[in-house]
Amino acid sequence: MDRDTALRLHEAMLLTRLTEERLVKLFRQGRTLGSIYRSLGQEATSCATAMALGPDDMIGPMIRNLGSMLVRGATPLEIFLQYLGRATGPTAGREHNNHFGAVERGILAPTSMLGALIPVMAGVALSFRQKGERRVAMTWIGDGGSSTGAFYEGLNFAVVQQLPLIVVGESNGYAFSTPPERQMAGRMSARSQGAFTLTVDGNDAAEVYAASLQARQHCLEGKGPVFLVCETFRMKGHAEHDDQRYVDPALLAEWAAKDPLPRFEAWMSRKRWIPDPGLKARLEDRLQQEAEAALGAPWPDPATLERGVFSS
Repeated sequence: MDRDTALRLHEAMLLTRLTEERLVKLFRQGRTLGSIYRSLGQEATSCATAMALGPDDMIGPMIRNLGSMLVRGATPLEIFLQYLGRATGPTAGREHNNHFGAVERGILAPTSMLGALIPVMAGVALSFRQKGERRVAMTWIGDGGSSTGAFYEGLNFAVVQQLPLIVVGESNGYAFSTPPERQMAGRMSARSQGAFTLTVDGNDAAEVYAASLQARQHCLEGKGPVFLVCETFRMKGHAEHDDQRYVDPALLAEWAAKDPLPRFEAWMSRKRWIPDPGLKARLEDRLQQEAEAALGAPWPDPATLERGVFSS
């Protein structure tokens, strides 16, 4: 990783965290129309994987992969407009979270159906091969989602067809409130369906980025899909309405010491790559302005309720 990439990755991780913090404030003020699903402690797995992709690659993120969307060009203003249900948001008020796509940016819209994006993104990867394009598809899955039928079917199809697909396994400790050992046998890496598997420290952004580059090259060489397992931890509940009482406080403290953001900052410091000391204040100022702009945006016109939902 060169200095420019490191600085961009650091800014993306910091922007992800600060955007989610602003969303939490809006949620607690009763302004958002849905709950907030945070990626606190998992910013490296979203941002570093997406940063390693080429401009023509495609991603299919999940609800906790806001960082990957910001890396690909989504803006905090779009995110705020979505959660506030405003007419000028990407889905015109039809969705109240990050369930929106932008194909021109290489983003396929997320879905709440866990595992469902893996066969979808396998299909995207198949289209790349059929067209002779040197492109890669990437999606993410958590502990709970890796036990769904769609996960196995989609990854198996990619393995059999040797497709350029990267599935990032976010081994983050809990499927809602259930630890993996109470739901499935063996480690997450054992569920690879024969895909080339890499397992990394998901809280080490530099390691995640390097492994993602390796995974992408593996796909571009026609060697089939990669299952990239990132060992991390979900530092907040399933959503803001979940107080996480089922998690041992000692476990949270253990993982707080492995926070990916200060770890990456320390890694950069050792290389003497120091971020702009005014970056956080500048990003917070931008987020406040964009949140205020979103709060002032118009609501959807009730007369347009069926538009884009039902066929005429």
